[in-house]
Amino acid sequence: MGGAIVRAQQLGQSIWLDNLGRGLIRSGELERLRDRGVTGITSNPTIFQKSVAGADVYDAAIRELAERGRRPEDMVWDLMVEDVSAAADIFRPVYERAGKRDGFVSIEVSPSVANDTAASVDMARDLEQRCHRPNVMVKIPATRAGVPAIRRRIGEDANINVTLIFAVQRYEEVVEAFLGGLEDLFERGGDVSQVNSVASFFVSRVDTKVDARIDELQRSGVDPAIARRLDALRGTIGIANSKIAYQRFLALHAGPRWDRLADAGAVPQRCLWASTSVKNPRYPDTLYVDNLIGAQTVDTLPESALDAFVDHGEVRDSLTDGLEEAEHQLAELRECGIDLGAITDELETEGVAIFEKSYQDLTAAFTDATRRLVPARS
Repeated sequence: MGGAIVRAQQLGQSIWLDNLGRGLIRSGELERLRDRGVTGITSNPTIFQKSVAGADVYDAAIRELAERGRRPEDMVWDLMVEDVSAAADIFRPVYERAGKRDGFVSIEVSPSVANDTAASVDMARDLEQRCHRPNVMVKIPATRAGVPAIRRRIGEDANINVTLIFAVQRYEEVVEAFLGGLEDLFERGGDVSQVNSVASFFVSRVDTKVDARIDELQRSGVDPAIARRLDALRGTIGIANSKIAYQRFLALHAGPRWDRLADAGAVPQRCLWASTSVKNPRYPDTLYVDNLIGAQTVDTLPESALDAFVDHGEVRDSLTDGLEEAEHQLAELRECGIDLGAITDELETEGVAIFEKSYQDLTAAFTDATRRLVPARS
């Protein structure tokens, strides 16, 4: 497996796995992936819900927790914390070898606090304390309420994975929160060199939504010339959006403000490309991975996308290629009547809602499992 992953690392990109479950840990598969070059893991309520669905690997733990009187909604977090902590232990050697700059495992705050700044801060602190591993990153969504929570936690010397970023403008707000948090920490005499953060920019979901808008416009009977221009934009906007975000990364991590922090030991908040598995079967299965490789970035992949990348991915420094084309594609989208800002706003709202639904499904699954495994408590 190592070839493509190692070549990507040589270009400055870390490859993380976008999946986590107890079966992956207990089978030894996670260690095998680590030894083949994967250097971290991301997870979220939807991923955890999928790992629990139809599996019996959690039955013993659920039975034990139920017998201790734990409620299903508490079990969700008990078991996620256990899995994340175990994965962090597996990736601890990577963390040490990388000088504490890689080897991270992420756990996300509850989607129920995504629109509450104070609650996000409190829950992020709690998860950090419960996991109690230096290579755990707590994920905070980049909602309007989440951005100030991100600054607060960065200023408290925390490792933060900022998630659910869709818009370049919101990404700029995230970097401002990161820089501001580092400055807060520095002014209080803290050590900014100990802070690690990534900004998770979602890719394929943008194309899914844009392509659906293109379908709607074409069905409405737009001018044939506009219809042809729209067809040329299918499957391009997610990558174009990400490439422009990377240019903002380069610009915002430069100049006197950044230099002052870098001189104190700060490291950049790396762009992390999330949602990089292809949703449309008409597109090449390594479309997003191949076109988003570059220095000081992370790509997090589900196993199917990782296998495809290792088998036939094109490893090249692609993030800074075709910038004029990317700008042209985004301009074309506007001129053809599609508002990308409205789409990214929808995606942010939907992203929180999807995770909330997964959390509710998890709680229901643990309720059912408790009744099945410990009937006396039903």
